[in-house]
Amino acid sequence: MSIRKPWMHLFVLVALAVPSFADSQVRIVRLSDVEGNVQIDRNTGQGYEKAFLNLPITQGVKLRANAEGRAEIEFENGSTLRIIPGTVIEFPELSMRDSGTKVTTVKLQEGTAYLNFNGAKSDEFTLNFGREKMVLTRSVHLRVAMGDTDATLAVFKGDVEVTGPSGSVQMGKKQTATFDLADQDRYTLAKNLEKDPYDDWDKHQEEYHQRYLTSSYRNYSPYAYGMSDLNYYGNYFNAPGYGTLWQPYFTGAGWDPFMNGSWAWYPGFGYTWVSSYPWGWTPYRYGSWVNVPGYGWAWQPGGSSLGWNTVPRVINPPRQFTPPQPPATSAHNTIVVQRGPSVTPPGSGNKVVIRGDSAGLGIARGSIRDLGKVSQQVRQEGSVTTKVHSEPIRTSPVMSASQAQRGASASGSSASRTTSPGSRVSSPRMSSPAPRSAPPSRSAPSPHTSPPHK
Repeated sequence: MSIRKPWMHLFVLVALAVPSFADSQVRIVRLSDVEGNVQIDRNTGQGYEKAFLNLPITQGVKLRANAEGRAEIEFENGSTLRIIPGTVIEFPELSMRDSGTKVTTVKLQEGTAYLNFNGAKSDEFTLNFGREKMVLTRSVHLRVAMGDTDATLAVFKGDVEVTGPSGSVQMGKKQTATFDLADQDRYTLAKNLEKDPYDDWDKHQEEYHQRYLTSSYRNYSPYAYGMSDLNYYGNYFNAPGYGTLWQPYFTGAGWDPFMNGSWAWYPGFGYTWVSSYPWGWTPYRYGSWVNVPGYGWAWQPGGSSLGWNTVPRVINPPRQFTPPQPPATSAHNTIVVQRGPSVTPPGSGNKVVIRGDSAGLGIARGSIRDLGKVSQQVRQEGSVTTKVHSEPIRTSPVMSASQAQRGASASGSSASRTTSPGSRVSSPRMSSPAPRSAPPSRSAPSPHTSPPHK
């Protein structure tokens, strides 16, 4: 079936005079995974509220993971920051210099964060915890934990320099530094790593990105974030006259890209569309959605001259389609749109029922093997019941005080003092309370009392 060239025969509909992140000084990064009880302060003056997938993270935002809560933040170059229960982080600076240099400052206020940094020397990434500061210019994978009396930095890969009240310390692969918060942050350096129950979770999440992110993303987007999800949840194809398009799996004839999501208000640019789909970042911030005869809705990569879209551009919509429009309200509430189905559990166990118009909603990343094959089955049968493969967190028992003391004595030979005489060794960080053996549920926006808008 031949398809005519869109620039000659397609009616181009822009939902409105599309607002965008056109200011070169403005940056947004992605809240790319939310599990369990996570809250966000979007710097709107309304304090903390429920966080959900694909919310933009902008300068001044705070994120808090409560009991059983976990979250991941993706940066433009594919770097990731992950937090576990009991963690609070802040983003004091997310900006871009006139030269194009991206400036990022993250502050760990309490709890534990994992950082896998893939940045270039031209970017400026600063991580602060307590009174310590790290300026990163090379790739590094690390874990930082803030306790009541000490802070612990463990380096899995790469090397870093930490500066604080007691000077600076150079750290390399498989080294741990413990900072005494009650004694001028004097530190000890150990040539070993203490295992944390969440290390396996962090590793599993990183392996997902490495498996599904390829260098070809630059053909479709100038940025890496969100691209691993596109490779897992859908596929690219070539349509004559349109070029390369991307389409999610499990899309039926009645599906459109705006069936599930929410309108979230941000200072400086108003309401933005936030997709509920697990792949729903890049296709809503960049490029256009086009309805192609014989194919249905697909994402078309495009130029970034408009910057990041707050409302996606729509091309060649069906006659009955109503374009998405921001709410006409000044209340600044989050307004949920729920017009499509989701993956539903049949009752118990590790199985789910996937419908042909769910577009991957409710499928956790990497939880179903060969999603493309399952999509073909759904096309033939209408729905499929399939197994979900979860990656449980391997937990370790919490150490007692006596065990901790014995551990400190046993590791004394590997720790070396690197500060002035009189600095004291902090006790090892206690293990976090054992998390649940299965991952907590993915978070979705809470329904609001306001009526849904398209």
